Amino acid sequence: MQTQGLNLFIVDDNKSMVTALKLYLQSKFGISLQISTFNDGESCLEKVNQDTHIVILDHIMEGKNGVEVLKSIKAINPKTEVIMLSSNEDMAVAIESFRAGAIDYVVKGPSSWKKITKLVGHVITAPVRLIVAEFGVSKFMAMFLLTFITMGIAVFLALHFMK
Repeated sequence: MQTQGLNLFIVDDNKSMVTALKLYLQSKFGISLQISTFNDGESCLEKVNQDTHIVILDHIMEGKNGVEVLKSIKAINPKTEVIMLSSNEDMAVAIESFRAGAIDYVVKGPSSWKKITKLVGHVITAPVRLIVAEFGVSKFMAMFLLTFITMGIAVFLALHFMK
């Protein structure tokens, strides 16, 4: 039985940046992320669905700009976490992005990939933080519980479908 990671989309019209960021995130997170790349917002929107967990989205692109795409993503799946990644340092654009539902606005630069890695890691570890907050257990106990529950479900499904 193969486990599937979170679905992450990278949307930017700079193809070399998209490829490099994808390789960087794969090196950091491995199989915990299923990464798809898009060079425009329209092609991304064709694939966004209820299983889209994270989108890293450029602001300035051909066709729809990032904020328009962000609003469309949120209309399709309000739970999708969107990180705006742009060379635009205009504070008004950042505020507009937050109002449209972005979890952060990262300006492209030397430390931007580290910040994106931290944000993606934060989304990935959300279930552990939720269990820690709700049940008051340590993060190690929360990880054990999640692993135990996941394995239990996997065994149950395997036994159920092996009949």
